Amino acid sequence: MSLNIQTVSNSARQIATKLGITKFDLSGSTVDETSVQVDKGEQKQVKASNRAGITVRVWNQENTVGITSTTNIDDIGLELALKTAYEASFFGIKEHAPDFSPEATAPIAEVKLESGEAATVPQLIESLIAAERKLLDTHEAIESVPYNGLAQRSMSQFYLNSDGAIRSDSHSITSIYLYTKTEQEGKKPRMGGAAELSHSFAKLDIQKCIDEAAEKTISHLNYEKVASGKYTIVFSPDAFLSLLGAFSNLFNAQSILDNQSLSTPESLGTQIASPLLSVADDALHPSNIGIETFDGEGTPTRRIDLISKGTLASFIHSAGTAKRMNAKPTGHANMGSKITVSPHFYHVAGGEQVDDRYNLDTAENVILIDELQALHAGVQSLQGSFSLPFDGWVVNKGVKTSVESATVAGDFRELLNSIVHVEQKEEFTNGGICPRIWVEGLSVTGE
Repeated sequence: MSLNIQTVSNSARQIATKLGITKFDLSGSTVDETSVQVDKGEQKQVKASNRAGITVRVWNQENTVGITSTTNIDDIGLELALKTAYEASFFGIKEHAPDFSPEATAPIAEVKLESGEAATVPQLIESLIAAERKLLDTHEAIESVPYNGLAQRSMSQFYLNSDGAIRSDSHSITSIYLYTKTEQEGKKPRMGGAAELSHSFAKLDIQKCIDEAAEKTISHLNYEKVASGKYTIVFSPDAFLSLLGAFSNLFNAQSILDNQSLSTPESLGTQIASPLLSVADDALHPSNIGIETFDGEGTPTRRIDLISKGTLASFIHSAGTAKRMNAKPTGHANMGSKITVSPHFYHVAGGEQVDDRYNLDTAENVILIDELQALHAGVQSLQGSFSLPFDGWVVNKGVKTSVESATVAGDFRELLNSIVHVEQKEEFTNGGICPRIWVEGLSVTGE
């Protein structure tokens, strides 16, 4: 579905003038998406969708705002949305009423947004069946690949307002995930998986996904129980970023203003983590497959330092939260019935020096956590506590033994301050860039 942003802008202005509306903005997107799943060499599911949506805000003469959304982006849909939002504006809030972002007309970064040629559905199915077959052939214990998918999405987004702001960008993403299940006599079923992202089907490294899923699965075949106790934990990049995301209210200005955060406005500039830890949110990082050059309010995105050598350096803002906290919007707003704020792409900086004490080839009795499970249930984000099952290994001088079943628990703020080493090598993951993180004294409960 193609969308001419200039045509939408011209139509919106003409309709607004006809309705007597002088102040409005629109934020919207179009998405084309196709996904397939297979089962034992046969096509299991094919999904395709083509959708569009626009959120419309209108201010009246009293400067209160009404908001509505529509999936009908022709002139009839635009007129109905503008009219409905205008009528709703008379019931809008007066305290902390939303306004245009002061940066809605500021220049956006000049970055190359990649879009690739879409594959056909038969190509997707054939490639996924071949990947499933290769994965099953890697080891006799791999009995099935019950969770799998190959998907491609092309997305365009735009923002415009009555003050002359008009901007758009577009990108495409292709992804694959493969999760295995094993069957061995006298042993519990084990699982392992991997996922890969790319801008296009042609550049998607399917073999890498197969190899990683096979390697992880095989490494979990010989498992042992782990004794409960306190351990030095090494978080994989994926595991650490998933935990950081679960407690993102630390940096979220909207959560702070709603008293739904572990931080307060006064937390800025205080030490919240080990000096070894530095974290940024970098929407424009070249490794970010889903780069967005502006947010739902038209504010340009940029790199924001969240934690600088253990110190809370910045919050992420919308235009409204920035105004209330005497800051600048940071490009993290999502337009909706309520403006929400969310991160883009984390970048945890690698350590500055090598420390021989923290080396998996020589360390004894440390636990390497590869993936955390059940974050939706095991995280108490307002208390800061977590208790999560995990996939991982006990590591003794480079020898990895899979953990049969265990949970790791603690307080996230204590965890941040218990970081004893940040490895130098940064690794790309689907959620950001991060090295392995060593944390001392976390509680592990075995089965």
